[in-house]
Amino acid sequence: MASAIPTAMERPHFIGIGGAGMSGIAKILAQRGAEVAGSDAKESATAEALRALGATVHIGHAAGHLADDATCVVVSSAIRADNPELTRAAELSVPVVHRSDALASLMGGLRAIAVAGTHGKTTTTSMLAVALTELGLDPSYAIGGDLEGPGTNARHGEGDIFVAEADESDRSFQKYDPEVAIVLNVELDHHANYASMDEIYDSFETFVGKVRPGGTLVISADQPGAVELTQRVRDLSSLNVVTYGESGTADVRVHKVTPRGLTSEVTVVLNNKFLTFTVSVPGRHYAHNAVAALAAGVALGIPAHNLASALGKYTGVKRRLQLKGEAKGVQVIDSYAHHPTEMTADLEAMRGAAADARLLVVFQPHLFSRTQELGKEMGQALALADLSVVLDIYPAREDPVPGVTSELIIDAARAAGATVTAVHDKETVPDVVAGMAAPGDLVLTMGAGDVTDLGPAILARLSN
Repeated sequence: MASAIPTAMERPHFIGIGGAGMSGIAKILAQRGAEVAGSDAKESATAEALRALGATVHIGHAAGHLADDATCVVVSSAIRADNPELTRAAELSVPVVHRSDALASLMGGLRAIAVAGTHGKTTTTSMLAVALTELGLDPSYAIGGDLEGPGTNARHGEGDIFVAEADESDRSFQKYDPEVAIVLNVELDHHANYASMDEIYDSFETFVGKVRPGGTLVISADQPGAVELTQRVRDLSSLNVVTYGESGTADVRVHKVTPRGLTSEVTVVLNNKFLTFTVSVPGRHYAHNAVAALAAGVALGIPAHNLASALGKYTGVKRRLQLKGEAKGVQVIDSYAHHPTEMTADLEAMRGAAADARLLVVFQPHLFSRTQELGKEMGQALALADLSVVLDIYPAREDPVPGVTSELIIDAARAAGATVTAVHDKETVPDVVAGMAAPGDLVLTMGAGDVTDLGPAILARLSN
């Protein structure tokens, strides 16, 4: 098993070390014995976790944070060219390594599972990490969110399996050469990097084409984009294709998904045998994620019944329909959904889990480019809620686009029959929600930005 530190990674410096993807790589390197350093815009629990592993974490970005003896500087696509630490790296002739290349180097020599798709990557990767750990296989993993169980997004294990979330947003997943690739779905997103579905398909084809000879592609038999991709890659002679889903043609067929409150019972047909197991999060889409994880594990040679039982130990990922608490009879749940498909899936899951409850959504749009292209569909998704509060757009890495505001979503939501309140000051949201909510209601904070911070504040306001 390979677990040595690549020479270039012996003393890495991460710009934006607190990010979900960056911090995972930094944690694994620190656990392997590298002298990890980096910087981030603000203090966080992630920064403290990295320090506990021996990493040096600076707050703020400054040229002086980069040590003269750094062996490389690791960046993500979100780091701007004028970052002072990046400028200093050029002055010192320190190699600059993209996050995806760093992750690819950590997977070298291991049996890698790379989980891709427009939606569901973090959940599916997490399910595999938990199940393989439960089975005593001690995998390494790098995930785009923190597990509820182990409470981390990455770990160096002593086993020979590495499970990684494979990000398509900047084409970085094309750097990996996994033994097993999972493609959950293929849709148009990340509009700043992809101009059309053809570009998306080309990118996914390149990713699938990197699967090691004799390796396996696990892919949805139901989602139209995945079905199209399957047709495009069927001629790759060295690739084993395993489909999963409710389609009668699926190799691993989802026979039934039975809601059980905030959990689901899933029955699949595999090798002409029925297999039933529990998924500890609600919603058909999460059940399908678990079936994809099951199929991937089986492709590695793990007995299906053992894996199914272990998948039942998965308790969730932070921000994926995560229960934040309850106050005055009102439950507050956090959702990372930011694409219309994800929003619809999570709202339908909550409807199925608590059919008699009123559903109140606090939605924060993520990215101007996404809102510009999909604002109408986001608004239509919000029509599934009883009441919605819509915040201003969370810009993340983007600059504002003239004419693109949350009003695009609000107008579409109202046109679809939704009751929507626009709130421009995020700090007032707890008061607004407290004025709307009643005992028995569910409040869902939704979005990929800092809307997640509102959950505790809403609970505190409700308590008072």
